[in-house]
Amino acid sequence: MTVGHAGRVRNYFLLLHEGWENHRRVYGTVVDGSIRDGKIWIHYDGMEDGITDELVASGVPKDRIVLAFHPPEIREHTGYAIA
Repeated sequence: MTVGHAGRVRNYFLLLHEGWENHRRVYGTVVDGSIRDGKIWIHYDGMEDGITDELVASGVPKDRIVLAFHPPEIREHTGYAIA
């Protein structure tokens, strides 16, 4: 949880990778998510095995995770929350 302007609470998170590889700068988003209405919304998941597997293994129920990178009509077939 982070506090934004005017003391508003914002429930947004990013996991980034950055550094150097073979004298070349690398930087990018690994996971982009937010928490809304008590659910974890995954907007982007660039992890090899997926952050959702880690969340479920940690005890988060699938109906509390929204795969927001899928359109709503696809989400209903994923086994995770629709919205």
